[in-house]
Amino acid sequence: MTTNGFDEQALDAAYRKALAAEKAGRTEAAATAYRACLGIDPDDHVGARLRLAALGVGETPSSAGEAYVTTLFDQQAEAFEDILVGQLGYGVPGLIGETLARLGFEHFDRALDLGCGTGLVGTVLDGRVDEMLGIDLSENMIEIAFDSGAYDHLYIGEALGFLEDFDEPEPFDVILAADVLPYLGDLAPLFSLAATRLAPRGLFVASTEALADMAGDGAAKGANAETGFAVGSDHRFHHGESYVRAALERAGFELVAFEPITVRMQEGEPAPGHLFVARRTGG
Repeated sequence: MTTNGFDEQALDAAYRKALAAEKAGRTEAAATAYRACLGIDPDDHVGARLRLAALGVGETPSSAGEAYVTTLFDQQAEAFEDILVGQLGYGVPGLIGETLARLGFEHFDRALDLGCGTGLVGTVLDGRVDEMLGIDLSENMIEIAFDSGAYDHLYIGEALGFLEDFDEPEPFDVILAADVLPYLGDLAPLFSLAATRLAPRGLFVASTEALADMAGDGAAKGANAETGFAVGSDHRFHHGESYVRAALERAGFELVAFEPITVRMQEGEPAPGHLFVARRTGG
């Protein structure tokens, strides 16, 4: 079957073979099978590039890839909140709301929620924003966010493309990105585009997963001191604190807060990360 432009049965077979080899500890066989997945589907709906990087046998990609993220969250949409919030204790949206209130940022005229998912951030800030916009790659996620009633406008699309091409010139007072950066390696394009869409002194608020948590982890083989990010065994990007701080400064932000958080539970252990609030500098 080739409804997506590739042989889905062949991809499924190769992917299952790769997973079995990886689980058995046969890294070379797993890598061969993941590369076969890429040969069948260069757009990489199954995240083979991330898995190769996590195994330490492939280059670290600059992002998780649009096809993979869309597939992942379309599949997870219905059970997303139950699994992530109910079972894994994900609480970043609530931490964003609490942190902004503690810092004295109680109300915003216009906000953009990147990677809005099912609308958790919008729900937390409901009543504190006059006009809330959200965007997500997953149509299934957007449908659930719509039902939340927390958004004035919702869009299906990729965050960087939206920031670059959105045809409304009115700037945002705050741009939010909860659990978005773990699907991006290179943060420079996102930070730069976010700055161009913010009003002077506007805020950029986002969460990361910490690179330091990967110390001694075999899945950190893809870590690169020059890039400051790597793919973890969870197949998500982990970012070094100094890398994030430097990328924000280069994009024209000054930090208001940069705080350690627990993002969620991962295999029974707290997954450490950071929550930052950055202010656009200049006029």
